[in-house]
Amino acid sequence: MAKKSSGYTEDWLPIRSIQNNMIVTRDNNKVTGVKITPRNIFILDPDYQNNVLIALRNFYNTIDYEFWLIVADRPVDISVYMSQMQLLLNETSSPAIRKLILQDINKGEAFIRNNVVDTEYFFLFKSKDTDLLQKRVRQMITGLASCGLNASLVSNDDLRLLMENFLNGGTSTEFGTVMPV
Repeated sequence: MAKKSSGYTEDWLPIRSIQNNMIVTRDNNKVTGVKITPRNIFILDPDYQNNVLIALRNFYNTIDYEFWLIVADRPVDISVYMSQMQLLLNETSSPAIRKLILQDINKGEAFIRNNVVDTEYFFLFKSKDTDLLQKRVRQMITGLASCGLNASLVSNDDLRLLMENFLNGGTSTEFGTVMPV
């Protein structure tokens, strides 16, 4: 008897769940990593830029396991900011201040019209050993800090975003991409 193929992406992905800041695969591998706070080093003086780049090169050379460096775009949600600006505009009577607030509102609307995104950077790696993964996360955070970069453990939401970007070509959806079993 032929097996009926599913129409759901979740059914053909080798993912069992996303929990405890890890993707758990069907073969019991766990994928986790760190998210790096973006920093534009190219606005700094050239000596500092060189120091950061040399430190990054040295850091990369210390990594002796397979990893993935992923760049992902996340839509910017400025709806709360826009609401606050509108309230401030309604409460302000000074023409000069109203003009400044309206300029901020117009900039915010331009961001919304142009689908502005934040670019985020991730190092991901896998293992069946949770302790080893935690050790690698600590080493990554420490190593990146020595390069002048801030990093933190990926969250469940970060991992879902990465899966959604991968599966939907970066197009945002209103439903969950990966569902725990």
